[in-house]
Amino acid sequence: MQKYTVAVLVNNQFGVLNRVTSMFRRRQFNISALTVSETESSAYSRITVVFEGDEPNKEQLINQLYKLPDVHSIKELDSNNSISCELLLIKMKNEAASRDDIRAAAEAFGAVTVDYSKESVMLQLTGSSNKIDDFINIMRDYVILEICRTGSVSLEKGSVTIRKVLNF
Repeated sequence: MQKYTVAVLVNNQFGVLNRVTSMFRRRQFNISALTVSETESSAYSRITVVFEGDEPNKEQLINQLYKLPDVHSIKELDSNNSISCELLLIKMKNEAASRDDIRAAAEAFGAVTVDYSKESVMLQLTGSSNKIDDFINIMRDYVILEICRTGSVSLEKGSVTIRKVLNF
């Protein structure tokens, strides 16, 4: 199975996210990451979906998504034509025995301390999914109190925008 990233430009209104994600469910795709946000215009939202599947089923899914009335444009993004990143907030137990190791790992990965207390330290890291996975795996040697991670956000390189391929 191949991993795909698709950006979907939709009307920014109630129920649209449910209709789009239901299409993935009906086609039996497992969504591994999902981000939704308002765009530069409050009239539109951008849904970025990362999922696994095969090429024929992905093409069929995209064709079905275009039939939804709230969908204006769909753009498949890959690592050759786009920039993608995620955000991680990770709260670690603040123990004297592990403090220096956690700080060294955070520095090596470019993580920033965003909260610090006697009991815990919270780190923020942005980067590729692989970078975040690697950082979490290193942190598993210590006491992780909580993790919050966004899905992938992606934009196509160059001057092309998803709005330039509107399907009105």
